[in-house]
Amino acid sequence: MREHEPVTRTMTISEVKNARSRVMTQVYRKETRVLVEKSGIPVAAIISMDDLERFARLEREREERFAVIDRLREAFADVPAEEIEREAERSVAEARERLRQRVPAAGSA
Repeated sequence: MREHEPVTRTMTISEVKNARSRVMTQVYRKETRVLVEKSGIPVAAIISMDDLERFARLEREREERFAVIDRLREAFADVPAEEIEREAERSVAEARERLRQRVPAAGSA
């Protein structure tokens, strides 16, 4: 876990231009992230390389998870939705029952 999260500041493009050296130093030191606005509309962000690498890693993980969902969807393409829902409910109920059998009731032991 990170020690502290950088503060996110909102700046106009001209403010970023006028203070670019200071802004880049603060971003490099992970003190700040900058949301850049033009005419009050967010158009870009300035973040550290660590943040960019973390973002890229999270995007890859997200794509991998969606790929799993897509493969499951393809595997069950011919199965009616109602049957999938019934089986899912049954599986969840069985898993909950197994958990209940493993956990002692409150007050016992």
